[in-house]
Amino acid sequence: MIDLFIFYTNILVAIYAFTKNWQNSSMRDGFLSVGLIALIFAIGWALTGSLAYAIWPKKWDSIYFTYNTLSLVLLFIPEIFFFYHFFFANPKKNATGTDK
Repeated sequence: MIDLFIFYTNILVAIYAFTKNWQNSSMRDGFLSVGLIALIFAIGWALTGSLAYAIWPKKWDSIYFTYNTLSLVLLFIPEIFFFYHFFFANPKKNATGTDK
């Protein structure tokens, strides 16, 4: 269940990033943002998967939480900061807090 939540969140962020970049710039930028999200997800899951496999004892496996779930949770934490700063934060605010 946790796995599905993380997968669906990544899909929703990819759709949001595509739409935002497509409307603000061009369709090419939309596809580039989806490619960036997919690349970060694939590389990050490979890195956190090997880390989670090394620290997760086999006897703790259950139907709800396995080492794959742990690796996705470990990946989701830095992804939240990345998604916020690159896709959700408004970079056009100046020091006074007003738009340029």
